[in-house]
Amino acid sequence: MSEHSANPSATAATGRSRAVKAVIPAAGLATRFLPATKAVPKELLPVVDRPVLQYIVEEATQAGITDVLLITGRGKTAMVDHFDRRPDLEERLAKKPELLAAVKRTEELADIYTVRQPEQLGLGHAVGYAEAHVGDAPFAVLLGDEFVKPSEPLLPAMLELQARTGGVVLAFFEVDSAETSRYGIASVEPAESEFGDIAEVVKVTGMVEKPKPEDAPSNLAVLGRYVLPGRIFEAIRRTRPGSGGEIQLTDAMELLRTEGVPVHAIVYRGTRYDTGQPLGYLQTVVQIAADREDLGAEFRKWLAEFVNNGDETVTSAILDGVRGASGGAVT
Repeated sequence: MSEHSANPSATAATGRSRAVKAVIPAAGLATRFLPATKAVPKELLPVVDRPVLQYIVEEATQAGITDVLLITGRGKTAMVDHFDRRPDLEERLAKKPELLAAVKRTEELADIYTVRQPEQLGLGHAVGYAEAHVGDAPFAVLLGDEFVKPSEPLLPAMLELQARTGGVVLAFFEVDSAETSRYGIASVEPAESEFGDIAEVVKVTGMVEKPKPEDAPSNLAVLGRYVLPGRIFEAIRRTRPGSGGEIQLTDAMELLRTEGVPVHAIVYRGTRYDTGQPLGYLQTVVQIAADREDLGAEFRKWLAEFVNNGDETVTSAILDGVRGASGGAVT
């Protein structure tokens, strides 16, 4: 069992149900990837042979969530098409069972729903559009540009923790102090001992959106996974524009915390893939390709030959990075 797996028997004792719906905000313009994203949503950029969005939906289904709401924007209908049936394509692939299975898998992963966010006014604003679909039940939010390694799951433990506390549950990862202005940053204290069987849990005592390094309360950054109680929607309605003039989800969660809603987080030590900017996207493609059973050995060999060019130091550094990301040996 992974260190991030949950103890399902603990949920029943609380009388609370686990979240069964996921929301994926995916309405942004992805300006860092222009002009590629002028016509193709960033969430559909391929990581080897699957788009980023599919990895994220698979992460939700691995945790037992099969009801997924996409918050979309103008020009992003292709995201829904990816999960739709293609009888014409399936017919052509009848004699290619492996490809047919891969195509049909996208249709069977989850029940996909959509709602349009007409203006991009912040993450909190986007999540607010899920209220009609979610109601007052707890739900998960998975940002559309990052995901974790399937063998190192995060979401099951978050769902279990939220079912026990009834509050807000976040995920943190450590960043260099110079990078705090890119993330929501938290101040924390040790969590109650009763949660020690779930994962590395901390109690959140404060949050600030994208602080300057000198103003950051810690180096714990919010990873793009949240499990939220239904009352977050009312808090979003009371949240005024904050960083960047947008309605920030961080501010809405902080509002609930100051009103007594418990806020906890799991410090994630597994592998996180960040496709939100070109460098991170390229690193993700390389890391996952190097880790694939069908591609990895040949790809790593080619990569070494390509990078080496007579400089063994550079080759060693790059291969060490791939090895560290993949968790296995590099040949």
